Amino acid sequence: MKNHILLIDDEANIRDLLSRYLTGLGYRVTTTGTVREGLQTARQEQPDLLISDLQLEDGDGLEMIGELKGDYPNLPVILLTGVLFDREVVDQVLSNKVSCYLEKTSSLAKINETVRTLLPLPA
Repeated sequence: MKNHILLIDDEANIRDLLSRYLTGLGYRVTTTGTVREGLQTARQEQPDLLISDLQLEDGDGLEMIGELKGDYPNLPVILLTGVLFDREVVDQVLSNKVSCYLEKTSSLAKINETVRTLLPLPA
């Protein structure tokens, strides 16, 4: 069975690009554009990995991540955002909620490398 990635981003072009890319790598990808949809989707079927934007139209991505981590404490999370953080902020504030922080300008190769580190493909 393919590993399931839940991708939450309010920018349709980001969702579409990453969904096609990750699906092509062999992952099963579900996308949503809002906090509400993301929570509902994750609770219907637990993802193996969450990739989420920070600022979503209907709420705060970090709050949503915190809620999902309450449901699934071992869920690996990639925060993929256009908001730039100081390394100290990442270490002190984000590290207890997310496995990794990537800027949206990261290359697809870097995103792939990070996903494979957190969620290796089955043999």
